[in-house]
Amino acid sequence: MNMQSTPTVPFYQETARECALFQSAHDLGLPLLLKGPTGCGKTRFVEHMAARLGKPLYTVACHDDLSAADLIGRYLLKGGETVWVDGPLTRAVREGGICYLDEVIEARKDVTVVLHPLTDNRRTLMIDRTGEELVAPQGFMLVASYNPGYQNVLKRLKPSTRQRFLSATFDFPQPNIETAVVAQESGLDPERVKPLIRLAGHIRALSGMDLEEGVSTRLLIYAASLIAGGMAIPQALESAIIEPLSDEPDVKQALHDLITTIYG
Repeated sequence: MNMQSTPTVPFYQETARECALFQSAHDLGLPLLLKGPTGCGKTRFVEHMAARLGKPLYTVACHDDLSAADLIGRYLLKGGETVWVDGPLTRAVREGGICYLDEVIEARKDVTVVLHPLTDNRRTLMIDRTGEELVAPQGFMLVASYNPGYQNVLKRLKPSTRQRFLSATFDFPQPNIETAVVAQESGLDPERVKPLIRLAGHIRALSGMDLEEGVSTRLLIYAASLIAGGMAIPQALESAIIEPLSDEPDVKQALHDLITTIYG
């Protein structure tokens, strides 16, 4: 869990008027749910919009053990005294900031119980341990994300939760946009980025068959950054694309073959 307050606006390339949607959701006090594959830019989008709006951003990476107390806060022993310490959700509510729950579907079920009153007309957060009931001020915004490709029977957002959020689907950018994003983030010349983008297109065509998921824009930026730093292309692609995507020898060989096709 971390709070981010960045004086400069992180680079983000809009693709489908998602910035306008975020702005409207913020202005109207509505929660927003972002759906899309790993590494397609959801987190960077939230960071970009929080900086544009001048809002403190509390990001929570959700996981199996994340409980409501982790979000709300708990009593801790400090200097021989027991003091209450706000969690990131409580701090965001008090400050009228943005709380971003990344991969919210991974969190324990008691988390959604806490979120429901914040995502309807009540806009309240109950802190049972202190007896407080906080009313979210104008400017507070709850944003959550998840990867629909990893949903299963045991981990699925209930309709009663999904229908409390505005929603937007994210995907990997079109090749020309992804080229600009990777070049901007890595410092690699766009002409040298283009083969990476072509490679990504071929790899993504394999997702769902030989691969669980296609190569992310994040990994492409890693690869381009290594190349821009002087690393040989085969080594960069091995470290940033092949190894992160699979442990299976036959799949890795198929990726090597694709790279040979693209780069010769």
